[in-house]
This record gives sequence, C-alpha cells and structure tokens, in this order.
Amino acid sequence: MKLLLPVVVLLQAAGSPQGGPFGPISMLLPFAAIFLIFYFLLIRPQQKRQKEHEDLLKSIAKGDEVVTAGGLHGKVTGTSDDLLTLEVAFAKGEPVRLKVDRSKIERRVKKAKEGEDK
Repeated sequence: MKLLLPVVVLLQAAGSPQGGPFGPISMLLPFAAIFLIFYFLLIRPQQKRQKEHEDLLKSIAKGDEVVTAGGLHGKVTGTSDDLLTLEVAFAKGEPVRLKVDRSKIERRVKKAKEGEDK
C-alpha cells in the first residue's frame, strides 16, 4: 500500500496527455453542436412565433373576432394604438363593450369581411 501511493500521486500530477489530434478545438465542438441544436429546435421557432404574433396584433382591424389571453371572445368595434374595444355580449338590448390592451389578444378567430363595417 505504501509503495502504491507515490505511483498514484505521480500519475495524478502528470495529468492527461495534452494536445491530441485537434487540441483544445476538440473540446469546443460538443458545445458548438449543443448550441446549434438549441438554436434550431428552441430559439428560432420561438422567434418565428413571436414575429407572427406581433404581425397579428398590428393587423387586427374593426370587425375581426378575437380571443383574449383571458379567454374572452369578442368582436372588435374600435381600435387605437394600444387599446381595442370588444363587443362581448348583449344585455337588455345594449351591447356590452370592453376595452382590452392590444397586447393581450391571443388569436384571431375570424377576419372581418372586406365590405363589413359596424
């Protein structure tokens, strides 16, 4: 046991052989591969979805039927830069209108017809 200890210490001090055929570049290749996989499977599709959603928010117009992030379904009756007025129901013959932040629109259910204006 006493004879084995100096040999183990010498082997640990020597470390692993340096260099190799590619040197330190061979250690970076797995990291680069992992980054590429993350980029094409996670980052790029998320950026694409975000851009599509921003385009949707910009294109919402009067007469479109939309769903909010809270699950309210309604028809857009008025627009401004940051707010949309949604008609969500009728109570006693009067329309119930809500003002909703444009960024809280989740999706468009039906696009308004070209000649339709209310």
